[in-house]
Amino acid sequence: MSGDVTLRKAAREDIRKVWKMQTEAFRELLEKYRDYDTSPAAESVEKVETRFDMPGSIYYFIEAEGEDVGVIRVIDLEDGTRKRISPLWIMPEYRGRGYAQLAMKETERIHGADNWSLDTILQEEGNIHLYEKMGYRRVGEPQKINDNMDIVFFEKE
Repeated sequence: MSGDVTLRKAAREDIRKVWKMQTEAFRELLEKYRDYDTSPAAESVEKVETRFDMPGSIYYFIEAEGEDVGVIRVIDLEDGTRKRISPLWIMPEYRGRGYAQLAMKETERIHGADNWSLDTILQEEGNIHLYEKMGYRRVGEPQKINDNMDIVFFEKE
């Protein structure tokens, strides 16, 4: 695992940059699974802007190596309800260095280590491994998106 990461809150003027990073980071999964209705790579900048404005929604740039290596979005209403990570990504050229795990640890340091939820693609074993290693457990039944892809849900108490 590489060194430390820092989370830096994205501001309104960063929305276009977040969107560009998101579409690039998820492009490979969009091409693999052809999930044009749900893939972050297929979203408009307006959809990211709508999420940015949602109550409790915070986008953080994941900084490492002096660069923005990814983004994590947290939804934390600070009212005792389950917090959510949606989405989290590391840019392709920075993957495999442990940054997602470090970003999740830093997110938990900021927002608390318990009462979380997230979901991911069932067929992406690396994502499943990461979330289980971070203490998340599967809940509910997978949701079929198309013939090639299912979404699986996780929670962390």
